This record gives sequence, structure tokens and C-alpha cells, in this order.
Amino acid sequence: MKYKLDSNGRKRVTLIAGDGIGPEVANATRRIIEAAGVAIAWEEREAGAEVFKRGLPSGVPPETIASIRDTRVALKGPLETPVGFGEKSANVTLRKLFETYANIRPVRELPGVKTPFAGRGIDLVVVRENVEDLYAGIEHMQTPGVAQCLKLMSKKGCERIVRLAFEVAVAEGRKKVHCATKANIMKLTEGLMKRTFEAVAKEYPQIEANHIIIDNCAHQAVRTPEQFDVIVTSNMNGDILSDLTSGLIGGLGFAPGANIGDEVAIFEAVHGSAPKYAGKNVINPSAVLLSGTMMLRHLDEFAAAQAIENALIVTLEQGVYTRDVSQSGSVGTTEFTDQIIKNLGKRSERWTTRDHKPLNIKPLDAARDYVRPKSRRTIGADVFVESPVSPEELGPSLEAVAEGGALRLKMISNRGTKVYPTTGGMTDCVDHWRCRFVLRDAAATLDDATLLALVTKIASKHRWMHIEKLEEFDGEAGYTRAQGED
Repeated sequence: MKYKLDSNGRKRVTLIAGDGIGPEVANATRRIIEAAGVAIAWEEREAGAEVFKRGLPSGVPPETIASIRDTRVALKGPLETPVGFGEKSANVTLRKLFETYANIRPVRELPGVKTPFAGRGIDLVVVRENVEDLYAGIEHMQTPGVAQCLKLMSKKGCERIVRLAFEVAVAEGRKKVHCATKANIMKLTEGLMKRTFEAVAKEYPQIEANHIIIDNCAHQAVRTPEQFDVIVTSNMNGDILSDLTSGLIGGLGFAPGANIGDEVAIFEAVHGSAPKYAGKNVINPSAVLLSGTMMLRHLDEFAAAQAIENALIVTLEQGVYTRDVSQSGSVGTTEFTDQIIKNLGKRSERWTTRDHKPLNIKPLDAARDYVRPKSRRTIGADVFVESPVSPEELGPSLEAVAEGGALRLKMISNRGTKVYPTTGGMTDCVDHWRCRFVLRDAAATLDDATLLALVTKIASKHRWMHIEKLEEFDGEAGYTRAQGED
């Protein structure tokens, strides 16, 4: 069940007003939704700065978690991530706790909002994977001067975000989906999303499917943004691209967002808490309001969502706007909200809202081993070593360590470039070396005892910090080569 009712038949929603300007924009949204006649039982809870200050490192108290777990739907104002105390962002914590794996960011031109792109008819949606990739936040200092961040992308994570992107296109009557990746460089991680997209696209023959390199996508988005309909991409790419596209239509004050999972949906503005403007009645509530219309569609309140969007468009057409649109002639948050309420039931003659159908969310197989290869073989290992010596010294030392064993040193790389045996290049090396060992017998399979024996020998001469097995799945290499490696 995607939402629940209280004893009076009202739809239950957890409301987190947020920090700074949050209470003002959240209250404006609540007023408009109630004026539109939607019966919601609001459960007010807290998260963010004040919770951090009370010493809770997550910024999200247990009672808030319990409420969202129960209602399955939350509307959230902006949350502050304090500097100097607290740990992870409370926003990220909420997304991860409830596995809201999709971030949906509509980007649509609105009347009266002057930008260099006004009149171009921009109307697109960025669908961003929301819980894995680099934002899994798994980092290590592998040497005192070399940091690592693990970029984790799963087949299941790619498939569910790609499927949701196509379902967004279906629900909103859109014709095209672009998948934006960096698969030309990261052939296994970003390449996994590209390959998954191409496989899933075959199930949606009515939708035009295109792959695009992410940097070209950003380039195209500021040249001809009207060419895009739906863009699906990985977590960090989507974080950057969604803010870029929001800038095309007037900024984050008009940028709604939805975090969607199989069990829970959290709707939020993506702008900050702007504490210096808190309580001054000057902030544009449109981002939270449009997030609220996304929430209403999730609650099957399609008519109310449409009415609110129409009222916002009419209000802007009437020249009523907040200071982020123009400081000249602007009105306060309360006046802007009042005007939207007055315009409920009105429609623009020039601007139309997009019709929506229910979004079809398809949960995938819950098995943890989502991909099951028919065969697998370990053919070697990368042993990461910390050493201040040169590759010309390190290479022979490791070859001597492996002498007479089942494994041989194939190559050493430094920051991804092969440096031993030398290629004749001019690599500026640091003290972090990837040392690739492979089986001398190409038909054999590496066992753990053999690998551990090698690592023990390496440890007698060098400091090692990390090991990655070199796997083949169904005959395909599960690893990449260094630059310059044969």
C-alpha cells in the first residue's frame, strides 16, 4: 500500500517543516493543499539542525522514522546540514533509511520567470538514482596522501531506476528517454547502467530510447534543452545535472523533487534552508508547493494537483511573484500564497499543465544475489601496496616475492596508468600502487589459500592495504585494464 488512511478517511502524511525558511514554505504548501479540498491527516515531525544540536548524529529522531515507516508518505521542507557537528546529511539519511532509490526532478518553464531560456518551452524530467554510486559514501585514506571512494553500482539498482524512468515517461505522456552515463570511461560501473538501459528499452517500443555521454548531455542541456523529455542517470551525475537543468527555468525556487521507493515516498524541495531569510516572509514557496503536487498525484489526488498547478501558473501570469523572480514589484510569501488560493479553479489560456496517469512502480526480485552467473573463475588479484620506492625498484621486488609460486606479477599501475614494466611514459607517481598478479596456468582457478600465501610474502617486504580478486563471470572479465596495459 503506497499510502494509509486515518479513522476519518483522511490520507496520512508525515510533515517535516524543516529548518530556516522551511516552516514558512511548508505552511504555505499546507494551506494551499487544504484550500484545494484535499483531506490530509498531517503528522508533524522534525529532523535537521535542531536534532543535530541535541546530539543525535543522524539528525533524524526515532519518532520521525517511526512516523514515515507508518504513513509511507512524507512532505519535507529544506533541512540544514550543520558544519562542525553532526554526521551524514539528514536528507541523505532519510533517503537511505527508506530505500527511496529514485529522485525525480521535473524541470518546466513557468510564465513570468525571466531567464535566458524563457520561451524555449523547456519541459523535462531528470530521474536520478538516489542511494548508490559514489554517494554510498564508502571512503578510505589508503595511504596518508591517497584517498579512495568506492563507486558502487548494482545491476538491480540500474534496472529499477531505468524502469522507473520509462514508467515516468508513460505516466506523463512523454516520448523520449535519454540515459546519460560516463560509460566511455567507467566501462563497468557506468557501463552497467548503459547496458541495462539498452536491455530495458526493448520493453518500451513506444518510447524513443537514446544513450548520451553525461558531459555531452550537460553541453546539450544548455544549447538545446527543449530536445529532452526524460533523462535517467546515476547518482552523482544526476545531482549535478538536475541542479543545472533547474537553473534553466529560474533556479531552485521552482525545483520540486520526489524521492520514490517501493515502500515509501518522500517529497521535498531541493533548495537550501536559507537561514538569513527565515521569518522575513520573502521566500518563494513554489518548489515545496510543486513537490506537494507530486505528492498529491502519489496519493491519487490528480484533480487537486492539476488545480494547484493551474493556480500557480495563473498567479505568475498575473504578475504576482516573490523576490527571487524580481525584487521590483515582488510580494511576500503570505501574499503569494493567498493569491494562489484565490486562483484555485482558474486556468491559463496560454499555458497548459501536463496530464498524468498513475506511476507504475514495479518492485524487482528481492533476492540479494540478483545476478546469478552460470560460471565464474578467479584468475588473479590486484594487491594495492603503499611504498615510497620507484616502480623500477618495486617491480623486481614483487617478482622475487612471487618467484616459484602459482601467481606472477603482470604489471603495476599508479593512479590507473601502467608504470611497470615501463611503457616509456612520464607518469608522476605517488606511493599508491596497484600490483596485478595473475595465474601462470591460464586454465587454472585461484584459490584463497594461494592468494593469502602471496599476500603474506608481500607483507614481509611491503605495506599492503587492499586486495581485489580478478573474476571472470560467464567467460567475461569482471575487471578493467590499466592505461597502457596489454
